[in-house]
Order: sequence, then C-alpha cells, then structure tokens
Amino acid sequence: MTSAIPTLSQGYYWQDIAVGQKFHTFRRTITETDIVNFISATGMLETIFIDTTFSHGAIQGRPVPGALTYSLIEGFIMQGMVQGTGLALLEVHKKMLAPVVAGDTVWAEIEITGIRPTSKHNRAVVVSLIEVRNQHDKPVMTYTATRMLAGRPDNP
Repeated sequence: MTSAIPTLSQGYYWQDIAVGQKFHTFRRTITETDIVNFISATGMLETIFIDTTFSHGAIQGRPVPGALTYSLIEGFIMQGMVQGTGLALLEVHKKMLAPVVAGDTVWAEIEITGIRPTSKHNRAVVVSLIEVRNQHDKPVMTYTATRMLAGRPDNP
C-alpha cells in the first residue's frame, strides 16, 4: 500500500481538527430488530424492552434503550471521525433528554470543544459535545466524550 493513496474512512488526526469545528453523522432509523438484537446481546431484559404489552411504562410506543441510541451514534463516529486515529475513549457524560422509540431516526452533531496535546508520543486529548436528535430535529440525548487521538505519522 502506498501512503500517497488516501485510505477510505480514515479518521481525523488531532492536528486536522479545531475547537469549534462541527460535524454531523448520517441518519439511522432504529428498528424492532435493532432493539431485539441489542437487548439480547447485552442482557437488558427489562420489562419495558421485552414485553410489548406492558402498559405501565412512561413511554408511548416501543422504547429504545438509551444505550442502543448511544451505541449507534458512537458507531457513526467510529466509522468516520476516529477510525484508525482513535487511541482511547477516556470519559463520557450522558444525559437523556427525550425518549426514542422504534421507527425513530437518529443522528448527531459533534462539536470539538477542546484539544490538549500530550507531552509525548504525538497524541492529544480531544473533548467533543455530541447532541443526538431525532427525525423531528428534537434533541433526545446529549453527551460529552473525551478521547485520545493520534497525531499525523509524519509529525513525531
């Protein structure tokens, strides 16, 4: 492989982003199959997720676990922003703002809020604010993520 040819979906090195820069993800409609696969794989077998006749819950419709919504958005971020450059997820602070139900379409806007180069190994701690919205452009979740990103290989 020749380094002059760019790699598809290569993430950003920390030198290639700036505080205040924004990105948005693709959109993803969450299906019943997504919910069943997620709760089965994770063991989140809570009544509101496994019993479609449960009527005592506070959410109308087929609720989506917040962890599933978060995971889908992180998957988008992994596939683009930090693929091959993300070294570690250091910290996450989440807040659920509104329910997500089967059939909702989610996406996120990511804003870089901090970049702190480390003292060695050409890497930086990058903080971002992620706002997840639904198909009505209504915020459903917000979180901050602190990650360690690699620097450009030609920048020792």
